Amino acid sequence: MMNVRKGLAQLTLALCLAVPGAAALAAASYHVGIITGTVNQGEDEVRGAEAMIKEYGDVKNGGMIQHLTYPNNFSAEQETTISQIVSLANDPLMKAIVMNQAVPGATEGFRRVREMRPDILLLGGVPQEDPLVIGKVADLIMRNDFISAGYRVIWAAKQLGAKTFVHISFPRHMSVETLTRRRMIFEQACNDLGVKFVFETAPDPLSDVGVVGAQQFMLENVPKWVKKYGKDTAFYATNDAHTEPLIRQVVEFGGIFVEASLPSPLLGYPGALGIDLKAEQGDFPAIMKKVEAAVVAKGGKGRLGTWSYSFPYSATVGLTQHAINVIEGKSKMTNMKDIFKAFGKYTPGAKWGGSYYVDGSTGVKLNNFALLLQDTYIFGKGYIKSADIDVPEKYLKISSGLKKK
Repeated sequence: MMNVRKGLAQLTLALCLAVPGAAALAAASYHVGIITGTVNQGEDEVRGAEAMIKEYGDVKNGGMIQHLTYPNNFSAEQETTISQIVSLANDPLMKAIVMNQAVPGATEGFRRVREMRPDILLLGGVPQEDPLVIGKVADLIMRNDFISAGYRVIWAAKQLGAKTFVHISFPRHMSVETLTRRRMIFEQACNDLGVKFVFETAPDPLSDVGVVGAQQFMLENVPKWVKKYGKDTAFYATNDAHTEPLIRQVVEFGGIFVEASLPSPLLGYPGALGIDLKAEQGDFPAIMKKVEAAVVAKGGKGRLGTWSYSFPYSATVGLTQHAINVIEGKSKMTNMKDIFKAFGKYTPGAKWGGSYYVDGSTGVKLNNFALLLQDTYIFGKGYIKSADIDVPEKYLKISSGLKKK
């Protein structure tokens, strides 16, 4: 009998050595599921999942991380999204599900998982459903701090010498509660800090003119706006498609650009400045170094900025690490300092700040909805400590004025 047992032990050891990840399989006492869009939908979110797999291993190879994607056309395929979420709950070792972005279908998917497996932690990044609804079924939801950004961006613009702030958008975006609420905060902050607020309308990229037409409009009109309002004008666009031509023309004709609506060194800068970042893919310090050199070479030193680490990437790695810390008893789910700690692990040098979401219409505070922001980095100047700014409470209570459907 002893010989049989010895033989089985030797066979097991041989299999562990022969099959990659087999030894890790025994060591992975629990699993964490990550759901993102596809590379076509949001590359940085996927790169974040890949970074987690690199650190903690893939479930299929005995590691901790199981990565799934939701459909590109997620609005029309919500049942598929829901099914992907629920499928993770069938894994008995699953302890947490992280979804970034939490697109439509996340609330129902989380609800079904909650019924099946109340032990699984549920975390959602950038929720696209009513926060007061998804907040009831998720342990934690988070997004970039669009509320305090309404004050901090204006504060930063003034530090860079801005006398005017031009907010560029269109009716469809201004029908979105979060975007209009931020716009109202922008205007109030401008009034309080002595900066002139101007609203300019640009074509919706989803309209008949398309992305090409919307970008052409920006290329033609930004120089006119610089001439009209002066070079000490900070420009801000609510749409990603407008960002690249905006940056290109600000660099060429003058102006100030604090950061994009979803800040990232990968948004707008590579295309606007003709930078090839293939060799630096996923290496944000290297990306920032290359982008900064290009901005400074074009004469944009101290005039243009961004977050050093892509927000979509940071949300995936940060939420996943936070879930792991909570599972292992190192952190508490809704403790803001613990959330900062998890995000900071993958964004060295960049400081995080934030607050809890307060609904503008009801005044209800959600302690499980974290609004995070990263210190803004100005090319050729460095971090400006915008994450340390205390936003007056009155700005957190400003409403969009839109009627909820």
